[in-house]
Amino acid sequence: MTTTETLTDRYIHAVLRRLPERQRPDIERELRASIADDIDGRVAAGADPAAAEREVLTQLGDPARLAAGYTESPLHLIGPALFLDYVRLLKLILALAVPITAAVVAVTETLKTGATVGGVIGATIGVVITTTVHIVFWTTLVFAIIERTPGLRWTPLRPWTPDDLPEPQTRRQRFADLVAETVLVILFGAFILLMPVFRFQTDANDNAINPLSPWLWDTGVVYVFVALMAAGLALDYVKYYAPWSGGLAALWGLVTIASAGLLIWIGVQERLLNPAFTQAAGWPEPVSEWIHKGLIIGAALSVVVTVVQTVVSFVTRSWNRGDLGSLIQNAVRGLPGSPNR
Repeated sequence: MTTTETLTDRYIHAVLRRLPERQRPDIERELRASIADDIDGRVAAGADPAAAEREVLTQLGDPARLAAGYTESPLHLIGPALFLDYVRLLKLILALAVPITAAVVAVTETLKTGATVGGVIGATIGVVITTTVHIVFWTTLVFAIIERTPGLRWTPLRPWTPDDLPEPQTRRQRFADLVAETVLVILFGAFILLMPVFRFQTDANDNAINPLSPWLWDTGVVYVFVALMAAGLALDYVKYYAPWSGGLAALWGLVTIASAGLLIWIGVQERLLNPAFTQAAGWPEPVSEWIHKGLIIGAALSVVVTVVQTVVSFVTRSWNRGDLGSLIQNAVRGLPGSPNR
């Protein structure tokens, strides 16, 4: 480029260098002719030639944007044609993969010899962050490639119809679930609190031996757990009668996760069973160990389900959480090309 080049020459050069070689001659002729005609029209109307040239080029806009229009290249990462599918799929993968990965890592780290609570939490958080970054990066990359590859244009195999709307849980179903949950919570809570009086095993003085560790009562942990269960049940009743709100959904998720987290902590500390009971019952030592591991795994799975249900609640802004299978099914139904129900 020389110092004698005009603004028009510089502008056309900026456009052409972004175009394939084979398109440049035709577009250059077309663009020069169009710019010259517009400048001549403004000059004929009394405008200064230099000012007219500047006005015409300003009206044409950024040369990079003009070049993208010639080549039909997108200037966005994920365009409107794919954006809803991209967000829907990304939410589905994150809601399923991240909690499951966190649970697997937490359980694996917990079962290691010499594991500490801090070490388990640190390892889990690290893997969760890494997993989230990878999911977002690779999903975005795939959609960006589809966006920019004509042969891979994402087109639904069928148009959207009202049949694709997810089926909500009816109010009668929710109330039946609430009644069943109430009965189970009352029975389980009473069973836990009355555990010390049950005569599963007795000592030499014919006193009942509590199957659960006395430490749970001495520290008040058992009462905290029962209180969390009662709080979760109370929130379920509030959810039944109150409209959806983000604060209430978050509170329900935190209370439910706190209950499961408390069980995980009890399992990690190996404080669930009473050693005197296992000895009186003649259980082999590995039995107690595996019961504590099973408690950790079951509670971790409960955390996964709770996180998924909470995320879906925020996405749908409703209490119709359903079971995990229906959540996945409803999410997949919204993806392009999904078979009709």
